[in-house]
Amino acid sequence: MPLRPRYGDLLLIVLIILPLLVALPRLGGLGGPPELWLTWVGRVTGILGLAMMLLAAAVSIRLPGTDRWFGGLARLWRLHHWLGFTAFILVMVHVLALGLAAVPASLDAAVATLFPPLSHGATWLGWLAWLAMVIFLAPTFDFFGQPHYQRWKRLHLVSAAALLLGLGHALLLAGESALWWLLGLAGIGAIVWRKLVSPRVARHPYRVEAVERLARGVVELVLRPEGRPMAYEAGQFVYLTPLDERLSAGRGEEHPYTIASAPSDSRLRIGIKDLGDASHALQTVEPETRILIEGPYGEFYGRHFPERDQLWIGGGIGITPFVGGARDIAERGLTDGRVHLFYLANSPERAYYREELERIAAGHESFAFSQHYSRERGRLDEAYLREHCPDFTEREIYVCGPPAMNAHLKQLLAGQGIPASRIHSEVFDFL
Repeated sequence: MPLRPRYGDLLLIVLIILPLLVALPRLGGLGGPPELWLTWVGRVTGILGLAMMLLAAAVSIRLPGTDRWFGGLARLWRLHHWLGFTAFILVMVHVLALGLAAVPASLDAAVATLFPPLSHGATWLGWLAWLAMVIFLAPTFDFFGQPHYQRWKRLHLVSAAALLLGLGHALLLAGESALWWLLGLAGIGAIVWRKLVSPRVARHPYRVEAVERLARGVVELVLRPEGRPMAYEAGQFVYLTPLDERLSAGRGEEHPYTIASAPSDSRLRIGIKDLGDASHALQTVEPETRILIEGPYGEFYGRHFPERDQLWIGGGIGITPFVGGARDIAERGLTDGRVHLFYLANSPERAYYREELERIAAGHESFAFSQHYSRERGRLDEAYLREHCPDFTEREIYVCGPPAMNAHLKQLLAGQGIPASRIHSEVFDFL
């Protein structure tokens, strides 16, 4: 499958560099004494840091479909984290460089540069923006351990204050302000959309029609749309917000789950494993209660199945995108290529969709199904893959499962000479 250009990446690069290009004529060159060079570095890193901070907020808007510009929502969140972390580092370099630039004059001059009288409002707005960044980024980068998901989301609202303060700092100092206004509106607008507008206008109402128990601690929710159903593709995921007042946890909270139904299904089916407070509570959600769905997101299989034969490897609740893909094959068949699904589980009792997948494989020559149980055979290895799928190294490969399983499989497949461009996975590691 040829790699499609990620136009979102190109757009981000342009928007990061553009403020610097606009400001360069006023920044001067790199020649002269060290203090002038340090001043130049301080100003450049400040411009780039603020641009990245505003764009980190902008890409968090989470509009369905736009995540494809960046290779899916999971990758977009990684870009969001990278932009935020890099912005923080650049802001630190900005402060340090400007302080060091004043040292040749005197230490008092350096201190006065960084901590001027309160009448120098622009500088103090910058310090307040930095403090706000420390507050909301500390949990993100595990400075104090892994944060609670919902507490982290609430704390992240401090980012709005950081953006406003940083924008004020730049507008008071910049000679050209139009571009900063544009980036500022994009960043603040994204936060307003995510927190205030989207929950009211962008979510699809559904009702729980049935709760099918697949195994201990695993259910499949069958959801009936109230109104026009959401359109989606196999392998995509949604954010699910339950409204059942009897839930012990998670009511009104959004969490990502993969769609397990075929796009042609009149019902939306979502497999959920008991992995935390919210997913534990959903094991007992009551039929006919309301669910809000936001999405769809992701591009696990891309826009279409590639012409190349495929190898699917799923384990744990990571089997759900492959169940959706298999159900899609059962509905419409495959026009090009063949698919071989390997289901990795501890034992047959933990292979939740095993019987249905066996039936689909029996009815479709283009779809093959193999099972691997770690209690019997240990970890999946090259010999088992080659025994059941001799041409696996020539296929397009999709992997989804627990992090340890994904890491093992990527190492195993890379060891067989399979290029990373043909190994696809999507992990909901959004913190």
